[in-house]
Amino acid sequence: MRSNMDLTSFKEVWVADFEFYAPDGEIPRPICLVAIELKSGRKIIIWQDQLLAMKEPPYSTGPDSLFVAFYASAELNCHLALGWELPMYVLDLYVEYRNLTNGILTPKQCGLIPVCDRLGVSHISLREKEAGRSLAMRGTSFSNDEREKLLKYCESDVVAEVEVLKKMLPKIDLPCALHLRGRYMKAIARMEFYGTPIDMTIYPKLKNQWSQVRANLVAEVDRDYGVYIGTTLKRSLFVNYLSNNRIIWPRHKSGALDLTKEVFKEMAARYPQLGRLRELRKSLSSLTMNKLAVGSDGRNRCLLSPFGAITGRNTPSSTKFIFGPAKWMRSLMKPKPGFGIAYIDYEKQEFGIAAALSGDTSMIAAYESGDPYMAFGKETGLIPPDGDKNSHSNERDFCKTTILGIQYGMSEHGLARKLGVSVLKARKLLDNHRKTYRRFWEWNEMLINRALLDLKIESVFGWTLNVTKTPNLRSLGNFPMQSNGAEITRLACCMATEQGIRVCCSVHDALLIEAPLEELDAAVQQTQRIMEEAGSIVLDGFRLRTDVEIVRYPDRYRDKRETGMWDLVLKHLERT
Repeated sequence: MRSNMDLTSFKEVWVADFEFYAPDGEIPRPICLVAIELKSGRKIIIWQDQLLAMKEPPYSTGPDSLFVAFYASAELNCHLALGWELPMYVLDLYVEYRNLTNGILTPKQCGLIPVCDRLGVSHISLREKEAGRSLAMRGTSFSNDEREKLLKYCESDVVAEVEVLKKMLPKIDLPCALHLRGRYMKAIARMEFYGTPIDMTIYPKLKNQWSQVRANLVAEVDRDYGVYIGTTLKRSLFVNYLSNNRIIWPRHKSGALDLTKEVFKEMAARYPQLGRLRELRKSLSSLTMNKLAVGSDGRNRCLLSPFGAITGRNTPSSTKFIFGPAKWMRSLMKPKPGFGIAYIDYEKQEFGIAAALSGDTSMIAAYESGDPYMAFGKETGLIPPDGDKNSHSNERDFCKTTILGIQYGMSEHGLARKLGVSVLKARKLLDNHRKTYRRFWEWNEMLINRALLDLKIESVFGWTLNVTKTPNLRSLGNFPMQSNGAEITRLACCMATEQGIRVCCSVHDALLIEAPLEELDAAVQQTQRIMEEAGSIVLDGFRLRTDVEIVRYPDRYRDKRETGMWDLVLKHLERT
């Protein structure tokens, strides 16, 4: 890795753009390529027939060349589709603009045309751009005139990107941009290209018969609740159910029940009997099943939307991505014959990050004990010294909710509501946490104050959140854990894909990998070592533990938090 780097470090700097056709779930089919070499002005324009015949890129991809693109994972996916090697160094102008404006602008405001407008770079009109996209999405059978239009459209983007690069370059931390963020876009491309295996014996049938299945599902699940008429949850019936079961439900200021998905998740955690109802509500959109992006080869592929969140985490579509809809739908993941998959996640990642970055010795000891929730309970007297998960499971859950809530900056009122206790008791829990982890609180408050002075806060490797005039102090306090958690997961994805691990996708603080059965155990062990190393790099030697769930063909993935809905769905699917 080069630590001191600028454009003079490279013999060639290529700015490139592909037009391609990519129906949901499918590998992209490149249509054309335009690339301009910044130093010499050399231009490459190649149509589809020539592209498909080329065994390697028409530009250098080695250590003396820099590849520049706007949302580079699209171009890198085209490389993979053509069987070309990926460039060694990638600079993604979208990602860098996101980093410069994060907290001020949203991802939608960071598209090429809005960026050009803000930087004073001339470009085609939005109408022309939409026309170009629509033409490309037709995929095949272009007339000579349409071919010329597509090439000019593609070239116009490259010309604009050249000027954007010149404007942005003085503000870009090039080593971090290339070694971390551009590198991650290569990992993203590989994950989007691989995709996740889906059970194609069940999924097509479920998709086609979902309307009838969902109606039967409602009828059966609602027997325990009596809150639906047809497939619609009726508030008046739900109020009766809550009253009969003595459940106090959060309300809006207007007095109406707050039925947002966040509140439903919170209440289902507090009242487990609501778990199936929550899963049902999340499952009932008829569009959810139809929007899941599954290709003709039986793999779930969708835009993973890297750096979409202000914390730098991915924000894939909640309907197209297999991990987006209700948890029972994850049981559609099934390895192909001769293969297995493994879901490897960091244990208590955010707690470990908080302990490592703050240097709080009590928090470090709690993490290293293997169960920080039990450790907190024992430290505060909620759990006796000889207590364990079996003897004090309720108290442990209480401590878990407290710790996670505090990490997200929850107030005493929010914590009281989440735990279903008085504000006084919640305040005491907060005080206990402050006393137990005093160093953490001092560190966190110092970071918040520094962010308010500097008007920005950064992860270890420079993912930046700009602080506005009306900052959210809870978000600022939680940013170090979330942003550095994202850094760790990104680095793990980079290292794993570069070492030949087939990573299907990343999910918050987890990696889903795939391997032949005879190689699966070795791949799991290698991935766990990589993930621990990634955490150690970001956290300066502190090692995070990982946990793993392995699924071997012919078994399927089953989410341990799923409420039995998958079995109900299969039962009703068999009856249709």
